Formats: sequence, C-alpha cells, structure tokens
Amino acid sequence: MHLNFLWRYILITLILTLSPESGIAYASDTIKIGVVNTEKILRESRPALAAHKKIDQEFLPRDAEIKEMAEQTRVMQGRLEKKGATLSDTDRLELERELANLSRTYQRAQRQMREDLTARQNEEYGVILNLIDQAIQQIAEKERYDLILQLQDSVYRSQRIDITDQVIEVLNGRAASQ
Repeated sequence: MHLNFLWRYILITLILTLSPESGIAYASDTIKIGVVNTEKILRESRPALAAHKKIDQEFLPRDAEIKEMAEQTRVMQGRLEKKGATLSDTDRLELERELANLSRTYQRAQRQMREDLTARQNEEYGVILNLIDQAIQQIAEKERYDLILQLQDSVYRSQRIDITDQVIEVLNGRAASQ
C-alpha cells in the first residue's frame, strides 16, 4: 500500500514538474509513459513458463517421496488404530514411536522441500526479472519512453500505456531464438 502511494507521488510530481505550465522549456510538450505488470509477465511469458516446468521436473522426485511418506504414515496410523488395543504395551509403544519418528521425518522433509523450492523459484525469477528489465530497456529505447513503471496493484491504468504484452512478445521472441 505504501509503495503504491510512493509511485503515485513520484508520477504526479514528475508530470507536474515536466508540464508546460511549470515554466521549463522542453523540445516536446508530451511525456511518454508506460506501465508493465510484472506478475502477468511471470505467469505468461515463455521464459517464465519454462522456469516453472524446469522447477516442477526438478522437484517431482522429492514430491513423490514425500507423498510416499504420507501414505506410510496413514497406513501405520490405521494399523495402530485397528490393532492398538490388541497389541502388548511394548509392541504398541514401539509402533507409536515408529509412527512419531515417521511423522517427524515427513514434516521435516516437507519443510525442507518448501524451503528448497522457494530458493529455486527465487533463483529462477531473478534470472527472469533481469530478462524483463532488458526487454523493458529495449522497448523504452526503441519507442522513446520517458518513464516506464512496474505496477502490480494500480487502481486504474489505461491500456494505451500498458506495454506488458510488448514485453512478453520480446521475451518470447528471445526464448524462441535460443
């Protein structure tokens, strides 16, 4: 919320400062402003989709192991519930201990996988964000933009200034040529 206010403040200040009424002489009275939606780019561009697929494939074996542990835990819990009353105290305690150990191992594996997944996603998104910045720079120079903002939660923005689809096209073009 605070970040949105800051961007609006910067934009309004820039527009007021550069307006013809401000007394500053400029060769052109118009300012060309663009807006990109980074979240949309991270959802729809080829490099982002390829990164998602790569990460999914990378974590598929670990996910299968964790699902197997969950199934073992469920089976062991069912056995304890069914036969717990008929088992000797020693056998029941041993089964309860095994179940507790398996449950802890399962929770630890889940937590570790979430942490590793987040780290990998951040790594891949860092690369993609650099590609996005390069694409925005290329568009800005080619089409002579004065200002391009990366906004996610703007209350309103005209489709005239939204260059998100152009950035996606540049990224997709680069991905296709590689």
